[in-house]
Amino acid sequence: MSDATVSPTTAPAVTPLVQANAIRALAMDAVQAANSGHPGAPMGMADMAVALWGRHLRHNPTNPAWANRDRFVLSNGHGSMLIYALLHLTGYKLPIGELKNFRQLGSKTAGHPEVGHTPGVETTTGPLGQGITNAVGMALAEKLLASEFNRTVGDVHHAIVDHHTYVFMGDGCLMEGISHEAVALAGAWKLNKLIALYDDNGISIDGQVAPWFIDDTPKRFEACGWNVIRAVDGHDADAVDAAIAAAKNSADKPTLICCKTHIGQGSPNRANTAKAHGEPLGAEEIKLTREALGWSHEPFKIPKDVYAAWDAKDAGKAAEAAWNTQFAAYNAAFPELAKEFVRRMKGELPKAFHQVAVNAAVEAHTKAETVASRKASQIALEHFTAALPELLGGSADLTGSNLTNTKSTPNLRFDLAGNVVKNDAGVGGRHINYGVREFGMAAIMNGVALHGGFIPYGGTFLTFSDYSRNAIRMAALMKQRVIHVFTHDSIGLGEDGPTHQSIEHVASLRLIPGLDVWRPADTAETAVAWAVALQTAHRPSALCLSRQNLPYAPKTDLADISKGAYVLSEPADVGLKKKAQAVIIATGSEVQLALKAQEALAKEHKIAVRVVSVPSTSVFDRQSAEYKAAVLPKGLPRVAVEMGSTDGWWKYGVSAVVGIDTYGESAPAPVLFKHFGFTPENVADTVRTVLAK
Repeated sequence: MSDATVSPTTAPAVTPLVQANAIRALAMDAVQAANSGHPGAPMGMADMAVALWGRHLRHNPTNPAWANRDRFVLSNGHGSMLIYALLHLTGYKLPIGELKNFRQLGSKTAGHPEVGHTPGVETTTGPLGQGITNAVGMALAEKLLASEFNRTVGDVHHAIVDHHTYVFMGDGCLMEGISHEAVALAGAWKLNKLIALYDDNGISIDGQVAPWFIDDTPKRFEACGWNVIRAVDGHDADAVDAAIAAAKNSADKPTLICCKTHIGQGSPNRANTAKAHGEPLGAEEIKLTREALGWSHEPFKIPKDVYAAWDAKDAGKAAEAAWNTQFAAYNAAFPELAKEFVRRMKGELPKAFHQVAVNAAVEAHTKAETVASRKASQIALEHFTAALPELLGGSADLTGSNLTNTKSTPNLRFDLAGNVVKNDAGVGGRHINYGVREFGMAAIMNGVALHGGFIPYGGTFLTFSDYSRNAIRMAALMKQRVIHVFTHDSIGLGEDGPTHQSIEHVASLRLIPGLDVWRPADTAETAVAWAVALQTAHRPSALCLSRQNLPYAPKTDLADISKGAYVLSEPADVGLKKKAQAVIIATGSEVQLALKAQEALAKEHKIAVRVVSVPSTSVFDRQSAEYKAAVLPKGLPRVAVEMGSTDGWWKYGVSAVVGIDTYGESAPAPVLFKHFGFTPENVADTVRTVLAK
């Protein structure tokens, strides 16, 4: 590496152990320089990394975005110095100065790996268990794309999608419940190109894990349909190499390779202890470790021959060039498929999509149907799934309630050999039955989006967004286009009671930076919400939808719905020819209450009210100050109406909120609406009280 400081000392022969020791040295030096971090895991997994990155991983450091590269996920992301050392050593644009600035403001070497921030990092890891789950999503995307695009003509097999997904993970990932969800699905889907290497060192922050982690991990994975390679010496690169080679021969199962390692390998006094896990080794211990490893070089100094042994640039260029030749032949034989593959991997929507979106919204407006917004979502999806083959849907065992399935998205199924089952037209399923696995579904969708080629969406009840919340947050942090369909969005779901009735959920989702939250009021708003979510390439979206039917809200224009909030009705629309005296702000199912209250106030009290529908506060908050002032004029008292927590509405300068800050009750929805004050009369009385003040 031209940017590195090269040690003048004569380097030893570049054996696999020397390659591994380069990782160990960089890890302990960077953590020591930062006075923060986790040196033990990188030191323990270094030999595993030599086997995978040095002998199997197909990647191109000069083009980290090469479509057919193998994916590598460091699920135990606290060991981030492992991947930073590997990226640096193999030739990515991660100079030694970035390693010296490990965990510092503005560096490319954050405390945990971040996709889009560091070249070569495939996903943001840190919350344990989500990395392996992202990897399941990546492997699923690879399998589905291969089934859709690869072609065989005579003796020629055009395999333009043909790569593996590799994962390093530790005890912590396996203790997290989400790993059970992901592992079970990977086995059910027969993801044979998914290979996980388990860093079995028996140590976590609290010490030896034996008192609290007694799972028979190999049996667990075997029970979930995995191929398991047991008892591999994780410090023998040749043994790990052989295990990976064997795993790549699995025809119908993902593979777990159990690598027995020592955390902090090479450290005389910290190896095999919790002390090696999450704190610097200390200057004296680093000195002793260098002596034990036979690594005589100064901190951050790597010999030229070690760099040469690790350098993957030429091999990466050659691998990509070979694939480019394959793709050229594919393009010649199947030009339309090739064009479609490129579009999908770029994440670009078809040129005709804008018209599809317009048609969906106009049709909804023209029909003006009274349906639940969950049904409005399905109606919109009929348009969008037909136009976008990249839409990959699903539900966490609530398909009939979430209505995420469409005519264009048959259920995804695999045969006994692991192949995607296709219909008579040769089309595979695009709707996933995730089972009761909300967290797993959300994190798998993140992996699918990260891989590229699909736009994933999945459904569950809004109240269960709590289960998947951290994966939703990760999608926002990673700026991934993942769409969550959350139905049964309020006390309006009725008799199921407070365990299932969302109160704080919409408000809490709105607090996640970078997440667009939609709560549409009718079919047109729902169609627009879907269109905007699909066109928003670098943000996840959450659509919060009703169980109960909602009447269509008459409107003269659809253009401003996409801005998150718009003027739905003026006093003149209810026969009152005077300027508005107040504004009622409402979302979702409560827009109908606002309209009825507006009408009552006009007829009974000659009070002029503007009604503003706010399908998305997240989107509205990004609009210009001029637009926001036009929708919510200064000087007009404002009353917000939403069946949920009231706290978030005060930022809009409201004088009152008709909301709910307690849990619900078990009763029919109409009874609950009256009990909790969600009636036109109460909304109207609230406006009158505000004006009286």
